[in-house]
Amino acid sequence: FSGADLADGSCAHPTIPGRVSPLLPANHVTMTKGTGLVHTAPAHGMEDYNVASHHQLPTDCLVDESGCFTEAAGPELKNKNVLEEGNEAVIKMLQAAGSLLKEEKYVHSYPYDWRSKKPMIIRASKQWFVNTADVKAAAQDVLKKVKVIPTSAVNRMLEMLDRRTFWCISRQRCWGVP
Repeated sequence: FSGADLADGSCAHPTIPGRVSPLLPANHVTMTKGTGLVHTAPAHGMEDYNVASHHQLPTDCLVDESGCFTEAAGPELKNKNVLEEGNEAVIKMLQAAGSLLKEEKYVHSYPYDWRSKKPMIIRASKQWFVNTADVKAAAQDVLKKVKVIPTSAVNRMLEMLDRRTFWCISRQRCWGVP
């Protein structure tokens, strides 16, 4: 059957009892890679986020900052690392429910962190966006008081701040900026 036969359908969520998931068309999924329909993880990638936004779906993030499933993922997955024991737990849950059609090893092309050389999990986090001249001016004033090594980086940063039109206030990185 074709993906069009499944369009506008829904299915039971594979790991969260009582949750229904819609089957959605997505431009980034092609007939050569499957049915042309996609399961989405809106909090874990731009394409999925765009599909979810288009269909007004929530962007629930079931993974915490440590890469482990949250309580919202269910008690069987809570606190399990998604790239390690979490993977095995999901497979066992699918087998127990009679929902696993096929299992095979697949090498996924995860992005890797250049510092730790470990795979990264893309996940949504709360951020605040502002677009004001006051924030820009305050940031430039504060930067002028910071001791920057090498000192030549200050001018680059000031120029970058001057060109910036939107601001994202975030604490996602532990190592800061130049």
